[in-house]
Amino acid sequence: MDEKMFCYQCQETAKGTGCTVVGVCGKKPDLAAMQDLLVYVTKGLSAIACRLREEGGTVSADIDRMVTTNLFTTITNANFDKDAIIRRITETQNAKRTLFARLQNTALLPDASTWDGGEETYAAKAASDEVGVLSAKDEDIRSLRELITYGLKGLAAYSKHANVLQQSDPEVDAFIQKALTKTLDDSLSVDELIALTMETGKYGVNGMAMLDKANTAAYGNPEITRVETGVRKNPGILISGHDLKDLEMLLQQTEGTGVDVYTHSEMLPAHYYPAFKKYSHFAGNYGNAWWQQKEEFESFNGPVLMTTNCIVPPKDSYRDRMWTTGAAGYPGCGHIEADENGHKDFSAIIEQAKKCPAPTQIEDGYIVGGFAHKQVEGLADMIADNVRSGAIKKFVVMAGCDGRMKSRDYYTEFAEKMPKGTIILTAGCAKYKYNKLQLGDILGIPRVLDAGQCNDSYSLALIALKLKDIFGVKDVNELPIVYNIAWYEQKAVIVLLALLYLGVKNIHLGPTLPAFLSPNVANVLVKNFGIAGIGTVENDMKIFFEDIEGTKKAFSEKIHVTKDMLVGDIVRQYPDVVPLLMSCGLHCIGCGSSTYETLEEAAAVHGMDADEIIELIDHEFGGEE
Repeated sequence: MDEKMFCYQCQETAKGTGCTVVGVCGKKPDLAAMQDLLVYVTKGLSAIACRLREEGGTVSADIDRMVTTNLFTTITNANFDKDAIIRRITETQNAKRTLFARLQNTALLPDASTWDGGEETYAAKAASDEVGVLSAKDEDIRSLRELITYGLKGLAAYSKHANVLQQSDPEVDAFIQKALTKTLDDSLSVDELIALTMETGKYGVNGMAMLDKANTAAYGNPEITRVETGVRKNPGILISGHDLKDLEMLLQQTEGTGVDVYTHSEMLPAHYYPAFKKYSHFAGNYGNAWWQQKEEFESFNGPVLMTTNCIVPPKDSYRDRMWTTGAAGYPGCGHIEADENGHKDFSAIIEQAKKCPAPTQIEDGYIVGGFAHKQVEGLADMIADNVRSGAIKKFVVMAGCDGRMKSRDYYTEFAEKMPKGTIILTAGCAKYKYNKLQLGDILGIPRVLDAGQCNDSYSLALIALKLKDIFGVKDVNELPIVYNIAWYEQKAVIVLLALLYLGVKNIHLGPTLPAFLSPNVANVLVKNFGIAGIGTVENDMKIFFEDIEGTKKAFSEKIHVTKDMLVGDIVRQYPDVVPLLMSCGLHCIGCGSSTYETLEEAAAVHGMDADEIIELIDHEFGGEE
């Protein structure tokens, strides 16, 4: 097969346009090809399932679980095990054959449904024109199909977590399959795909509500909790990822063994759930966000259990101590499968831990979190009083993901420089950019309110809706809440679509806009929802806090654009001019060339006059040369 690839589903994709030689995440072209093929056959299985439902037939929960697990497996940094991916393709092909045989009408099914190749044909099929991102030739159709698919991957992850806690929503499963099927339909227009994108957001809300119900029914509502960041003297197991059921089983099996359990990265919020507090050996949180794991897994000394995505290819020094389970996988690492009842035997990990030294301490102190929607509702009157008195002037939603790019230091600096009357609402590993800063409190309310994991962004939506009721406003956008969200992978995509469905506007997304947004699709989001990128901390302070004393004057300064400025710098510094630039036909604002092309060069490429564009900016915004 051709040892090339194309993937642009994560924020760190090469050159801001797409990984074509090897994935920035570490996946090789042959693995990328098999992941593409797994998505392809999963779409084919979904189309058969949809046809069967149309005929009045039933689709089993096993098929629903196969679809969501397949999608989850292809999320960024989840599974690097090519053999495991191939096994999933084969299982899906077998399921397709069984379901296909039940159909009364097999006409006009897509190739993804009718293709019946065996393992010896996988490489050739993956390299064909029908498979992969670039199978859609029209840039806007491709962009929308991928936007929908990535949102569905995030939704599938949340559904999978709920399923292991005995919660499911057949309507969510049916929608995932319907939407996957529609991404194969060449007859759908751009407008129809935009509508499907918004519908994906609707079901994203439903999926996150289902997971919230699953987690709280099983483990109680998160409560304000102080989590230690130091270490104890016992050997330990470090658990990372997102799956709370895996943590529960691990805590049960390690009880009384002399082995402590620590959380890492997105598993930190597990400490906020009352049900886990009964385990005295649940020691604390070790380390930071996922991308620092090479150093932190090495210094931990004991075994590490990866329950979901966020795997960084391990160093040889600890590869034999890293284990995976569920949708996660990495070649050379032990993998724990569930039995037919969902039980997992972690005895091999526990025995390995007993032979390891205690973790090396890398920090000391504590983190405070547990501000999910029920806990914040309990503080609602106190918060409302502080808003009315002017003590709290604005909330800033800084949820999402952390990552390796140096530009993400923006979020730390932003948190440090926020006006004193502001509070951060966060969820996801983006919090590691600022949750260990000493930002203080406002009359007893911490200035960083951590709702939990990325899927707990649902809590942030409920908090906003609760404040909407308290203050009696008709539109959530009338609240003193602004959105400065970092993204990295596909679960952040479904959170974004869910927020858009709920009517939230003027979200700033960084550190870069997604590479999979074509200029025209980006323009739709800009015009209809006010989506914008981030700029410098100083300029964004003016944008977000213009109505807070001390920032209004700075915000009123004129926009100053020159033709020798880079297009990317213009977009970051002056996001308000983006709709005007796009209306002029300058559609390169979201592509990789914006990082090195000046306004004059970009205008020339599109046959436009840079001076005329600047005149329009001056007229619209009162800028000056």
